[in-house]
Amino acid sequence: MRGLFITFEGLDGSGKTTQIEMAAARLRDAGVPFIVAREPGGTVVGDKAREIVLSSRTRGLDPRTEVLLYFASRAQNVSEVILPALAAGTVVLCDRFTDSSMAYQGAGRKLGRRAIADLDRIACQGLKPDLTILLEVGKHAVARATQRNTSAARDESRIEQEGPAFFECVRREFQAIAKGNPRRVKVVDGRRSVAEIHEDIWDLIHSRVMRRR
Repeated sequence: MRGLFITFEGLDGSGKTTQIEMAAARLRDAGVPFIVAREPGGTVVGDKAREIVLSSRTRGLDPRTEVLLYFASRAQNVSEVILPALAAGTVVLCDRFTDSSMAYQGAGRKLGRRAIADLDRIACQGLKPDLTILLEVGKHAVARATQRNTSAARDESRIEQEGPAFFECVRREFQAIAKGNPRRVKVVDGRRSVAEIHEDIWDLIHSRVMRRR
């Protein structure tokens, strides 16, 4: 039986990483086989792309180059990690997928939805998430992400250097994606306590996992 592909989306600083870790712990306790994937990265090729697109030392990166690097990482992740795991019946929790490219590069960088959809067809081999959890935290997420990256061991703050107008555009596109895909995308209020957010997310994941099993 094919596994379950679950993606987590939202602005930087929305708490995705924490919620993925908590969901992974619940799956482990329940005896459900799973892996955690991330984007960009997750493979040797993807990690090299990640270093380029997220480092604040990267200067003058053209938006088209940026989106191609993201999809190069994604194509390798899909082929090397995600599809084999799904074929083995494993649940895949993925930190970002094509929805992020639609929001950040399609809307934020003004490359348009059609360009992102075309790249998705090339890179993702028809793979679509079974469930997408969109964490909505409003305009304060970017400040949280900037503070997090300041204290992090890795320099991954290039995107956070964009202005408020950029992130508002990204946020609106995430909302549009959710509105256009209500069966797949579930919006979770990320302004509450970590525990409250987790319980809502776990209810969504658990129901899908039990239905699949």
